[in-house]
Amino acid sequence: MGHILKMDPVFKEMIWGGHKLKDVYGYNIPSDHTGECWAISAHKNGDCKIADGEFAGKTLSWVFENHKELFGNVQGTEFPLLVKIIDAKNDLSVQVHPGDDYAKKHEDSLGKTECWYVLQADEGTKMVMGHHAKTKDEFVKAIEEDDYDNLLNSFQVNEGDFFYIPSGTLHAICSGSLIYEAQQSSDITYRVYDYHRKDADGNERQLHVQQSIDVTTVPAAEAKSDNYVTETLEHGTKTEYIKSEYFRVDSYQLNGENTIVNDAPFQMVSIIDGNGTMNHMDVAKGEHFIVCSDQEKVVFDGCMHVMIATL
Repeated sequence: MGHILKMDPVFKEMIWGGHKLKDVYGYNIPSDHTGECWAISAHKNGDCKIADGEFAGKTLSWVFENHKELFGNVQGTEFPLLVKIIDAKNDLSVQVHPGDDYAKKHEDSLGKTECWYVLQADEGTKMVMGHHAKTKDEFVKAIEEDDYDNLLNSFQVNEGDFFYIPSGTLHAICSGSLIYEAQQSSDITYRVYDYHRKDADGNERQLHVQQSIDVTTVPAAEAKSDNYVTETLEHGTKTEYIKSEYFRVDSYQLNGENTIVNDAPFQMVSIIDGNGTMNHMDVAKGEHFIVCSDQEKVVFDGCMHVMIATL
């Protein structure tokens, strides 16, 4: 038998967070301003512990450092990916993430390319993705003049939408969104605009305007794609949402027994909805696992929506 590691998530309180992580997934959140569930993470700012089994109580970073053979002996000293569930009760800042080269030089970190799957969206919920500036000078001028109404590209989103957000993409998750996010394992965010809102002490949050100007792609690239490949399984369907140099994300809608082959160094498995079993182990909505490289296949049984992220 190979290793399937169940995660104990880490939760982050945010000025924009809410309580959907408790309402929808039953998580024991620290407050009604909880914005992020770091569901599968070995990052130093939110290192998940293993919930049970041989490595119970150990952090994912410890297991990765001491047993890289369980992760296909992937290159690098850090576990490369991170999965979050994000509850935006209010708008997140307008922000951008650096690529690997800039992040390494200035932050000693990986860059951050990410993707989003919309789990829930209140009626009328919007998202910011990209901008309308054609040149860097236009971009800087709009920032200097606080002209974000004209600069930002915003649009309405719906449950089931998927977005790929390469580093350098100006973006913001907006109020009313519940998001599944898979990303490079990085916590580097450059805020360019935060609506001039203030914390309890009357202070605006720190901005990173020059860094944002440095790393934002101008003109903006198209971030959304609907060219998804869906295949029929024995009892369900598989949709390939993204296969990039940084990660692959597939969605499985399962309605019975299906065998999913592990053809990657590891698989990060999130039970988005429903319940059932993985190799006869009970699993339920809101639980997250890593299928290690020594587990060649997993038999899923039940009615479940499962997201799997891997390299």
